[in-house]
Amino acid sequence: MLRILHRDQHLIAIDKPPGLLVHRTGLDAGETRFAVQLLRDQIGQPVWPVHRLDKGTSGVLLFALDAATASLLGRAFESGQGLQKTYHAIVRGWPANHGLIDHPLRRMPDDMRSEREEVQEARTRFATLERYELPVPQGSFPTTRCALVELQPLTGRRHQLRRHMKHIAHPIIGDATHGKGPLNRAVAALLGPTRLWLHASDLQLQHPVGAATLHVHATQASEWSCWKTWVIDAAQSARMTVHGRTDRPSILD
Repeated sequence: MLRILHRDQHLIAIDKPPGLLVHRTGLDAGETRFAVQLLRDQIGQPVWPVHRLDKGTSGVLLFALDAATASLLGRAFESGQGLQKTYHAIVRGWPANHGLIDHPLRRMPDDMRSEREEVQEARTRFATLERYELPVPQGSFPTTRCALVELQPLTGRRHQLRRHMKHIAHPIIGDATHGKGPLNRAVAALLGPTRLWLHASDLQLQHPVGAATLHVHATQASEWSCWKTWVIDAAQSARMTVHGRTDRPSILD
């Protein structure tokens, strides 16, 4: 059963588990379970997804309960006006404490709105919250550095967070498309869970019916706590950054 985070007369939000598609797609024809159908059956009425999360991403997923509300929200998500989305991810390496990724992205070919290879502006704000060092060899290094980052997409491009983190050489762990397979498998062998470590934690927007601000939060699942074993405190990470490796090898090339 899907966990419901919010429900009113017009909207319903769930905590989507990783590995669940939002709706049926020819890109993953073997799947038989979809959030749209599961939620519809669970609450006994039709639902309209107003945005999407990748199959591997967990967290806040919002639906409309009628077509008119779906249309209003669809336009809001398209423009990004009045929306604030916050994600958490585990990435390879130790990014800067904070920064802004301003890197245009090509519209992906499976985006049915256009077949043109259109380049779109894309911006993501990030902040590093924790740093880890895992006993997993990486290239010439005996360990692998990872970090917990908070991500706020300021635009809404397909796979934006995954593509932007790859662009700055800090791909999200578990990303089979934009990351590195051997590293993903090695980390999964150490930690246990095999997943894309990306979670939609918070969604804040103006409710489409009325002027109230809606804030929906999805807590990270207990499996995220496995990273705490390998946390490096701030003072230690500062010493290692100054005196140690730069941790920016060309592992993605």
